[in-house]
Parts: sequence; structure tokens; C-alpha cells
Amino acid sequence: MQLKAKTIGLVTTLSIACGPVWADPDTDQLTINGDITIITEAAAPSHMEYIDTIYSGWRFRSDETQAVQMDDFDNPGMLGVENALAAWDTEEGSEGKSCASCHGAAESLAGIRAVYPKWNEAKGMVTTLEMEVNNCRETRMGAEKWKYTGGDMTDMVALISSVSRGMPVNVAIDGPAQSTWEAGKELYYTRTGQLELSCANCHEDSYGLMIRADHLSQGQINGFPTYRLKNTKLNSVHARFKGCVRDTRAETFAPGSPEFIALELYVASRGNGLSVEGPSVRN
Repeated sequence: MQLKAKTIGLVTTLSIACGPVWADPDTDQLTINGDITIITEAAAPSHMEYIDTIYSGWRFRSDETQAVQMDDFDNPGMLGVENALAAWDTEEGSEGKSCASCHGAAESLAGIRAVYPKWNEAKGMVTTLEMEVNNCRETRMGAEKWKYTGGDMTDMVALISSVSRGMPVNVAIDGPAQSTWEAGKELYYTRTGQLELSCANCHEDSYGLMIRADHLSQGQINGFPTYRLKNTKLNSVHARFKGCVRDTRAETFAPGSPEFIALELYVASRGNGLSVEGPSVRN
């Protein structure tokens, strides 16, 4: 692994103030419920220029936090999955349909989380799981859309993720999706805000450093939705993006915006080879 820069101002200052300045990802292995093996370390995808090995954010957490995700009875994110299972079977809208009316059991969507965001030929654009859920609600159920980062939506994405746990992330970035991916890459490396920080400054240059009381990870999103102990709820990808941009003291983009869709595609592709593991547990 290449040597990472440890001098990006604010992050370094916080590292010195809060404890050890460096911590490599641990070597613990993640198995959920004793039978779902999660790949938490893999060779970096060929399109990544500056990192040789990718790691799940789970590998940067304390033993206590790691243990919470290893058993669904302990994982508070699974409460959201249970809520979504009830919604899955609930008939709504003018068509009187539920998710189950078209898809049957939720397990029928196994593998879907692993390939999203993806190019939608009919719409002529890259779509996210949240967009596809709302498309089903509006066009098939005749029901109202859910808020993009709302609790109902995040719970449903957690359910869709949960039935794909252990499957490798395999997000396509070629063909018609490439221009969106390129736009996301540009956002990832662009410094923003009063602090003039990019996504890469923290999650590529400085992962493993302490920021406040936590270790920076590589910012992988294979574990989303993520139950954060900090705010005691499931968090969606775009809600996390919004928070990160805010922390650079920049004007942020809206969840579901073209900018965040592009960024999600790019960041998801950086995790190709890791396992889907959401709903995960993080600090």
C-alpha cells in the first residue's frame, strides 16, 4: 500500500488532538449470523489510480462496534428492515398493490443492491434504488412518492440490501453510464468549501487517521444504509454525502440531485469486489 499524505491541515490537527494519529484497518473477518461471509478486503478496481487495496468501513471500527453488526439480533439497523417487510406486504395507492404483488418475496430482489446505481435504458439515465422504489410506487401502485432520504425509503433500501448481503458489489461504469461516472469522479476529487477539502482528501489520502474521536475509513458505501451510533438511526448514502459536503463548509447538493447520483455511481464503483453488507453499523 502506498504511503498516504498525513498533512491536510484540519484532519491532522484533529488527529493530534484526539489520540493516535494512525491506525491501519484491522485484520478481523466479518461473518453475519455465523453464515453470511462478508468480503471486507479486496484488490482495488482497475480504475482506481492511487489505492491498491480496498477495505470495508467495518474494518476501521472498534471491536465493540464490529460485534453489533455480526448478529442481526444485535444490529439495530434490522429494525428498519422489519419495518420495510411490513411495508412490502401493504397494499397502497389507486392500484391497490403492494411490493409483493409484483415481486413476491423480498428475497426475489437478491443481487439488485450489488449492481446499483445502474443505467436505466428506458429513462436514458443512471438511476438509484431510491429512484426505482419511487418509480414503482408512482407508476405501478399509484401511491405517493417517499421522501428520498426519509425513514420509509431508507428502511426499504435496507431491506433490499439485506437480501444481497455477501454478494460482491459489481457496479457497471462503462457504456452509457460512463459520462455520469466521470462526472462523479470529478466531484470526488474537487476541493470544496471554506476548508477546501475533497472526498479524496479524507477517504483516499488520509484513511486511518483520527478525526475527532473516530478513524477515517475509505468512505466505501457497500454497507449502506448504515445505522450510525452517532445519530441512532439508519442513514442513506445521499444523507451521508450531504453531511460530508456540509462539513467542508460548502453549499451542498440536494439528495437525489444529478450531482449526488453521479457521485454515488463513482463511489459505489470504488467498492467493486467488496460484499454488500447493509444495513451495517458504524460510529
